[in-house]
Amino acid sequence: MIDVTRAGRRHHGGDPPAGITTRHAFSFGGHYDPGNLRHGPLTACNEEWLAPGAGFAEHTHREVEIVTWVLEGALEHRDDAGHHTVVPAGSGQWLSAGAAVRHTEANADAGRPCRFVQMWLEPARTGGPAAHGTFGPDGPPVRPPRLPGATLTVARERLAVPAAPFGYLHVLGGAVRLGGTGPDGTLPDGPRLEPGDAARLTGAEELTAEPDAPDTAYLLWSLPAAARP
Repeated sequence: MIDVTRAGRRHHGGDPPAGITTRHAFSFGGHYDPGNLRHGPLTACNEEWLAPGAGFAEHTHREVEIVTWVLEGALEHRDDAGHHTVVPAGSGQWLSAGAAVRHTEANADAGRPCRFVQMWLEPARTGGPAAHGTFGPDGPPVRPPRLPGATLTVARERLAVPAAPFGYLHVLGGAVRLGGTGPDGTLPDGPRLEPGDAARLTGAEELTAEPDAPDTAYLLWSLPAAARP
């Protein structure tokens, strides 16, 4: 099954007076939608804009895997486990919170906004110290350490969608055509996804993601069944 969420359907959040603008794909914070809590172990996919000088004050995360991809500007991360990174556009980071971690995230560029996509996933294994890492577009797929079977690919080319209990595709730029491959190699019936659009996939088999515009880039998750329903 393919369930498409268009960019314009994301609900608004953040703190605009403080320079933080957010668009949520799932129920989040003060916006509670009981019919839109998660997709498998994926519980959040937020598009964030931080004005120059803006950021999130120090706060705590527990038992969550957080993966972030930066689209514009640069994002600075600090946490109480000793990790400090500045993640530029076209790269990402992951944070495995474990039992607890306190961190801050801020726009590292005083002259321009920072824009990023951040995804939260429920781990299958809990406890232990926090862990952190960074990744680029040409590296190996990202595998959150406490969620075996979850894989994130940053793609620009045509990909066969891995068969998995759940999948999630988020378009960063350009456009993606998603559907079953016809005998001539085309995707005759697939939806066309544009920047900010996402597709939630359930029991996906024999699906292909095909770039359908110049400079296309997208995130593709292959996800196991959730630890909790």
